[in-house]
Amino acid sequence: MGNSNFSSNFVEVDNLKLHYIQEGEGEVVLLVHGITTYSFIWRKIIPNLSSKYKVIAIDLIGCGDSDKSLNVSYSLKSHSEFIYKFISTLGINKFHFVGHDLGGGIGQIFAVNHQENLYDLTVINTVAYDFWPVQPIIAMRTPIIRQLAMATLDLGTFRLIVKRGLYHKEKCTDELMNLFWKPMKTSEGRKAFLHFAHCLDNRNLTDISDKLHQLKIPVKIIRGDADLYLSREIAIQLNKNIQGSQLKLIETAGHFIQEDEPELLSKEILEFIEKK
Repeated sequence: MGNSNFSSNFVEVDNLKLHYIQEGEGEVVLLVHGITTYSFIWRKIIPNLSSKYKVIAIDLIGCGDSDKSLNVSYSLKSHSEFIYKFISTLGINKFHFVGHDLGGGIGQIFAVNHQENLYDLTVINTVAYDFWPVQPIIAMRTPIIRQLAMATLDLGTFRLIVKRGLYHKEKCTDELMNLFWKPMKTSEGRKAFLHFAHCLDNRNLTDISDKLHQLKIPVKIIRGDADLYLSREIAIQLNKNIQGSQLKLIETAGHFIQEDEPELLSKEILEFIEKK
């Protein structure tokens, strides 16, 4: 099942086309992916949420079917502002923010700068503080390695990266790999991926940590606890530092928890956002 079942839409933000998929009616739940993925990663989650909510899954600039200009920053801070302009353009005043991986970092920045626009924030296997970028991403910021990656990142190597991010290894199917690999098939997609990696700066998150801890909105931290890419310490520290936040560790899921445990993840998100 790809994204074909969902309504596919484009909107212009700062002269760039942003792609998003949408399903359902009601309060808005915005799903924000991380690096190496795009809106497809939510395809098993959307049907579970869209019976009660209007679910919007965005392709960040440089990812999926959104424009891939290399003349703008793909830093987390910039993505956060793109999202603010995106929701303003769609006329959305308030929504539930759900972010995975770097999307969780974008959510933290968004919450600090635009708290009044959020009902709540859910971060899933997220980056935070200075516990990242993880080693492969740091390596990607070195020009020679970037060139090597452009030349050698093949489907076989990428499959190993995805498989390592899954708890249930058998879920690394050809269908899943086709979805992951789609943007990498073009030179434009690969360049955008490398530009994203190059723009990452953990100061975007360390700069907001004090304000993050003063958030007055409900925050939930969900972690697929078999994540080999991001440490458990991130989730523990966020939970400790954000007053009143909830923490849920799911043992049978890795970094790509949406693939490992879609039903369980959907249930956790729904229970949290319905409690407000």
